[in-house]
Amino acid sequence: MNNETMFSEVRRILAKQLRKDVEMVTMESRIKEELGADSLDILQLLMKIEDDYGIVIPDEKLAGFKTVSDIVEFLDAQKAANA
Repeated sequence: MNNETMFSEVRRILAKQLRKDVEMVTMESRIKEELGADSLDILQLLMKIEDDYGIVIPDEKLAGFKTVSDIVEFLDAQKAANA
């Protein structure tokens, strides 16, 4: 899965979960400040990605995700490491 594909998936899930227009979610979007997500929203997003793609995301990584790009880059690295 490439970066663009992972971004599209994260974007779709975030938009649905946060009830935002998908166009509002960009790679540069700040998850909490701009999109209004809280820690539970981020956890739910990552649990959905874990279930869908078989990736394990350590809970301590949650605090480090500030932008959508942070999540996408982490997930891409995990997918590449598990490939």
